Amino acid sequence: MKKLYLNTDEMNTIFNELKDSLNGTLTLEDNQYSLKVNSKKAQGTISGMTFNKQIAYLEFDVYFHDDVVLSMESSANSPVLFAYCSEGDLTHSFGINGDKKNIKSNQTGILRNTSNINSVLFFKGYKRVKFSVISGTVSTVENTGLFSDLKTMFTNPSGKYIHVDQSNLGIIEKINEFRKVPQKGIVGDLVRKRILENILETEYMLHSYGYIKAIQPILNLATKQIDEFKRISNLNILEAFYGMKHVGSHYLPRLLKEKYLLAFSHIVKN
Repeated sequence: MKKLYLNTDEMNTIFNELKDSLNGTLTLEDNQYSLKVNSKKAQGTISGMTFNKQIAYLEFDVYFHDDVVLSMESSANSPVLFAYCSEGDLTHSFGINGDKKNIKSNQTGILRNTSNINSVLFFKGYKRVKFSVISGTVSTVENTGLFSDLKTMFTNPSGKYIHVDQSNLGIIEKINEFRKVPQKGIVGDLVRKRILENILETEYMLHSYGYIKAIQPILNLATKQIDEFKRISNLNILEAFYGMKHVGSHYLPRLLKEKYLLAFSHIVKN
């Protein structure tokens, strides 16, 4: 079994440590790191990009020649990690002997570790694994709006948060769109950054929706009987939603408009 260690979330250091550990060849071009590995330890590619101090993207497409354990140090300012597995599987635990959760193909794992115990990823040898990771940093002074909401949403008192569920098809389409951005330079960076922000906004909205089950009948009605719902003049949907602490007011209008085809001009006021 091969053991790897990462003690930072700084992209340049991460790639240089992986290069040394896996005997790979590292290049940096147009703000994109690319680590190509073809050694006794592994075969494949690990790539990544950073966008200001808040958003980073990593993609692993690797075939390990032995079981691998990757231990990552945590801190009070650890980012929220969104891992999207498209092939194979990986396993996570808090500490080497902690409870293990599998993230399988077509599943998403959301992780934030602010405890004093490392996060550990387990990879099976002789099996290809392909997954993407979007990192939302929540420690800088720029953390307002979306990033403040992410920090509030994906945490718990123990400091060890993980949630695994089926991947959202819309998000997977966005990741594929991110990979295919044709623009180069600053324009390409801006396009990619906006796509990642949109993915994080979508994740927040999807999980905010999980907090408002108390009004699920209203949402079901909105889905099945749109026309009838618009004629309800004395129901102020916004007041019902804004009463929920975990739901950001700047995401709800778009959520209802895009998911339930509701226009607030029809339902907020008489």
